Formats: sequence, structure tokens, C-alpha cells
Amino acid sequence: MAITKEMTIGEVLRANPKAAQILMSFGMGCIGCPSAQAESLEEASEVHGMDVEELVKALNA
Repeated sequence: MAITKEMTIGEVLRANPKAAQILMSFGMGCIGCPSAQAESLEEASEVHGMDVEELVKALNA
């Protein structure tokens, strides 16, 4: 399954549990917080000042 910026963090983690390491390496330590279940990668990237396209590329690599 390809990861997209519209997916929630929770969806990404359910699709690939190893994604947690990638998310944390980008500085996204909120993977366990309740908002991670409803917040999209794009929204989380904006909040954390990250480039969502780079994050999605890393998650799909």
C-alpha cells in the first residue's frame, strides 16, 4: 500500500509499523498521541514545519 499525505498517522502506522522509526527520525514524536489517529501526514507536517513530500517519499522507500 502506498502512503499518501492524506493518510492519518494512525493509518500509516497500521499499514507499516516500521513507519514509526521514520516518523520519529523526521522529528515527529507525537505518533502515540490521540490526535495522531485523526491528523493527516500533511497536517502533522505543517504543525512540525516539515516537508510532507520528503516525509511521504521516505515512508514509501
